[in-house]
Amino acid sequence: MQTVVDCCAPLLEEALSEGEARMLAEWYSVLADPTRLRLLSLIAATGEACAACDLVEPLGVSQPTVSHHLKVLREAGLVESEKRGRWIYYVPIPERLDILSRALRARP
Repeated sequence: MQTVVDCCAPLLEEALSEGEARMLAEWYSVLADPTRLRLLSLIAATGEACAACDLVEPLGVSQPTVSHHLKVLREAGLVESEKRGRWIYYVPIPERLDILSRALRARP
C-alpha cells in the first residue's frame, strides 16, 4: 500500500467560514474590474486621492466613470470618502486590504 505524502503546504492556516468566504468573494468580485483595481491601487499607493484631481487623468477615463467605480469601491467597504469643500478625497481601509492580502498570501 502506498503512503500519501504531503507535497505542498496548505493554502490557508484554517478553512474560511461561510461569512468570510462570502465577504472575500464580494470584494474580489468588485476588484475583478480593471478600472476599480487600478483605482484602489492608485489610492493605496498615495494613501489618499482626490477623485477629480488625482484619479481621472491617470486612468484616462471620464470623471463620471471614476465616480461610479469609486462608489462601488466605497459600497464594498474597501475605501472611505471625505468631502472637503468641492472635492471628495478617498482613502483605503487598511484592515480590508490586509484581509485581501492575507487571504492570498502563500504560507511557508
